[in-house]
Amino acid sequence: MQLGPIIAIVVAVGVVGWIFTTWLRVKHGYPLDGAWGQAIYPKTSDEAMERIKLLTTENGQLRAELGSIKDRLANVERIVTDDSHRLTQEIETLRMPKN
Repeated sequence: MQLGPIIAIVVAVGVVGWIFTTWLRVKHGYPLDGAWGQAIYPKTSDEAMERIKLLTTENGQLRAELGSIKDRLANVERIVTDDSHRLTQEIETLRMPKN
């Protein structure tokens, strides 16, 4: 029984699989690690750092907006779940002109 061709096939499949997964990671923007765990790709540049700052700012703004929407939703839920008599009274007090 000859093991040489079987071992060569297994090694070839392993190498091709490694190349394919590395290609997929690069194609989809995942960082690649070197032998000692250092990042090889993508490199961080001034442009990338500026983009990170802009995204961080936008993230903060969106979180603030989400907080205000949650507050508004809580008020709507309170109005919907209140009994109708109390709600009617509050609406009528708001309709009366203030002197």
